[in-house]
Amino acid sequence: MALSSLTNIHAGFLPLTDAAILIACKELAYDKKNGFTLNLVKESSWANIRDRMAIGHFQIAHMLAPMPVAASLGLSPLPQSIIAPMALGVGGNAITISRALAEKIHIHLSAPTINAKETGLALYKVVAENRKRNGTPLSFGVVHPYSSHNFDLRYWLNASGINPETDIQIVVVPPTLLPAALEAGHIDGYCVGEPWNSVAVEGEIGEILTVKNEIWKHSPEKVLGVSQSFASEEPALLSAALRSFYEAARWCQNPENIEELAIILAQEKYIGQAASVIFPALSGQLKIKSDQTMQSAGFLDAFTNHATYPWQSHALWFYTQIERWRGQTWDPVKAKAAQQTFRPDLYKDALQELDISFPESSIKIEGDNQFFDQRVFDPGKADQYLEQDLAN
Repeated sequence: MALSSLTNIHAGFLPLTDAAILIACKELAYDKKNGFTLNLVKESSWANIRDRMAIGHFQIAHMLAPMPVAASLGLSPLPQSIIAPMALGVGGNAITISRALAEKIHIHLSAPTINAKETGLALYKVVAENRKRNGTPLSFGVVHPYSSHNFDLRYWLNASGINPETDIQIVVVPPTLLPAALEAGHIDGYCVGEPWNSVAVEGEIGEILTVKNEIWKHSPEKVLGVSQSFASEEPALLSAALRSFYEAARWCQNPENIEELAIILAQEKYIGQAASVIFPALSGQLKIKSDQTMQSAGFLDAFTNHATYPWQSHALWFYTQIERWRGQTWDPVKAKAAQQTFRPDLYKDALQELDISFPESSIKIEGDNQFFDQRVFDPGKADQYLEQDLAN
């Protein structure tokens, strides 16, 4: 299928390390190789990405994985139909806390760790002590209500015995402003993508407490958000873009390229932070505080283990979490619509000429100790999963 006369794609992104696939695609000219021009536009907030998608400024975007699901439920201010024909990798987030809160938490840890179970229990003890004193609830920042950051944080807190609705105040702050909000004392911690955890550590503003990959291994984070109208009107162009991003993802994951990638991302037009601050997330060697580094295997995975595959079971999990925290029960029509926002069919159609292997199904059970609390998500029993959540 030949490309149409439209050969420019406008894409929004936020200054985050997990925008690497889009940025590498542009910088290494994978777009030109596949017959189009990718125009990247840096934005300051996920709300801007969402709204500019709705009014047609962007055909595609670096996007929070739950956002297309939320749009399918009518939860966007401006009506829009967004699909996700590709994931932009997995992982990449961390939970960072103020140094003052870290001092209280360290009392309850026998040794430095980013283990989600151990750090969650330590935070639980601090929250319980605060509750006994009738203290002001701790405040944690997330980047958007319909973000994996919000749902990962809530999942971890709840499974650790902390009620995210009453024991903790959760507020929305754009990613780049979170370190400053922490330094100013407006929040006690936050969940955000890199490099904005490492920025706080480098500035001796905060410490990394745990990471996304500890809460849920190889879990969904960002997707390629695509306007449904663009996908319908320009299928060949979208396929060319997906092939370009897939090739860029493979390049990003190669250990031989990560130093160069960090330098590319560091440019002011992209992330605008030192390459030395960006590099740890790419290498998995995270500095969790100013004088301590820890290995976090698989912290950010752009390519391996089907990291770019848009699993519909992931969309379904996000549906359960959106409804759980809205207090809504299972709706089979909404659940189906949410699930179908992720489009593995388009992914396979675009990449079939590359002679690669695909998963046999669009859904999978999330088990085998993937969640830190040993819970299992079976997409075939997602209605029961939501019922259990609502009951707790």
